[in-house]
Amino acid sequence: MLYINWKDEDDKKMQVVERNGVTYLEFPEISATELVIHGFSTRLGGVSSGIYGTMNLSFTRGDEEEAVSENYRRISSALGVPVESIVTSDQTHTTNVRLVGKEDRGGGVMRQRKFQEVDGMITDEPGVTLATFYADCVPLYFVDPVHRAIGLSHSGWRGTKDKMGKVTVEAMTEAFGTRPSDLVTAIGPSICQDCYEVSEDVIEEFSGAFEEKLHPSLFYRKENGKYQLNLWEANRQILLEAGVDEENIQMPNLCTCCNPEFLYSHRASKGKRGNLGAFLMLK
Repeated sequence: MLYINWKDEDDKKMQVVERNGVTYLEFPEISATELVIHGFSTRLGGVSSGIYGTMNLSFTRGDEEEAVSENYRRISSALGVPVESIVTSDQTHTTNVRLVGKEDRGGGVMRQRKFQEVDGMITDEPGVTLATFYADCVPLYFVDPVHRAIGLSHSGWRGTKDKMGKVTVEAMTEAFGTRPSDLVTAIGPSICQDCYEVSEDVIEEFSGAFEEKLHPSLFYRKENGKYQLNLWEANRQILLEAGVDEENIQMPNLCTCCNPEFLYSHRASKGKRGNLGAFLMLK
């Protein structure tokens, strides 16, 4: 088994699952709702080669289409969801959240997607597998066990600055009557603060989006004039602001950049990589 570099070895937030030769990650707290099938892919168990090795789930990064299609078949089999049930989003750093349903299944995998410029999706229809993609950015999972509804959103630094987590909660409230305090949420594997160096212009935008008292927990300045930005804590604060209970926010404890052989990292690979997938489906 490949060594996994957890940020805290004594507090492993996710469960590593190996099924049908595919390795993926689960959040025990989300599994405990017994309402959903979910997972976060790793690099292990696919057929792609070279810089895409092996479980690349992107059709747009230059990998062979046949290999990516086979990877979808493999991850779908491991998760226990039909490949034709998957609907994918873009990763274009918007805060656009779309309500999807059975008519959208297969979009982005089996056929062309009906929509563009969407970084988050919500649904209350069983059998619709939401899928979003990553290689350092932050996955956000949402499960409403009361109204039996789910959401899955992509939040890079721009999406975090624009509070994608709060936007997704508000979209679920409008569409399903979701109460934020009922939500079970998770922040998925993504780049940690130790690895995420950013420039001052990024910090200036963040400073305008968050209260002054939160700044010390979100970033710090280094002697070289750069900053280390904490996307995990920023997204946690956003979910709290949206009304999610603190005990219902699961943290990742797993950095993509610290684990470049286990997870794709844009920063670690200097852009030569595939994409990881987050998946969430109502049973």
